[in-house]
Amino acid sequence: MLGSRPGQRGRPGQRRNSPALTAVMTLMLIYTLLPLAWLLISSTKNTPSLFSSFGLWFGNGFHLWSNISEVFSYQNGIYLQWFGNTALYAFAGAGGSALIATLGGYSLAKYKFKGRKLLFAIVLGAISVPGTALAVPTYLLFAKWGLINTPWAVIIPSLCSPFGLYLMRVYSIDAIPDSLLEASRIDGAGELRTLRTIAMRLLAPGFVTVLLFSLVATWNNYFLPLVVLSNPRWYPLTVGLASIDAGSTGPSGGIAREVYPLVITGSLLAIIPLVVCFLFLQRFWQSGLAVGSVKQ
Repeated sequence: MLGSRPGQRGRPGQRRNSPALTAVMTLMLIYTLLPLAWLLISSTKNTPSLFSSFGLWFGNGFHLWSNISEVFSYQNGIYLQWFGNTALYAFAGAGGSALIATLGGYSLAKYKFKGRKLLFAIVLGAISVPGTALAVPTYLLFAKWGLINTPWAVIIPSLCSPFGLYLMRVYSIDAIPDSLLEASRIDGAGELRTLRTIAMRLLAPGFVTVLLFSLVATWNNYFLPLVVLSNPRWYPLTVGLASIDAGSTGPSGGIAREVYPLVITGSLLAIIPLVVCFLFLQRFWQSGLAVGSVKQ
């Protein structure tokens, strides 16, 4: 066998190692996991250990189970109410948002109608508008409709996802061949049947991708529920955990130290459903991101 010469290029498809890229990815991994490690470790501490021990190491004793028990018993179990509200807002809002984005993106990609380019330009412009800029107009509009302090005040705005619509439009162009749609129509299938039996199956990876993005955005949504909700009964976890901080003050007027383990442990429990969803749906997400990378 002949040895490779110095400076000889590797064969096509041969994987190359890049120390610089490896170092950058390692730093990104540490940056991502460091807050999660702090949250997990801090949830095992009681109040004295939390303020006297190193943040990235365990304190005196293991208090995770007692902290979890305190979270679920706080104000007669209101944490479970907040958790249920968050699940309702996230799954109803994210599911509806992903479905609307999928149907809209498919229509913009595969149907020709008057004003299509203008409509797509409006969608692109809507992506640049931050959600915080629409919070006050949304509040005034929902107040006129009598929807303030109801779940609809959080769910309805979550159904609008301009970025998801843009993503599904780009995905639909490559994922669904026009020849396949023409063949379906020649065989006598209507538009709804073509959408249900052909298009939706091919758009499933993109749908899951948009669903994950919308799910994370809705689950972590804080500002909009803070504006449109004032009844703690309808708070999501983000606003509910913040209200614990705001409602617990110490002798000097600051936040009472006793609530810190409660808030930290509640935050840890709040991210578990997102982790489970990503682990369960990642295979669809990965295939959705890879669309168009291989040409037949």
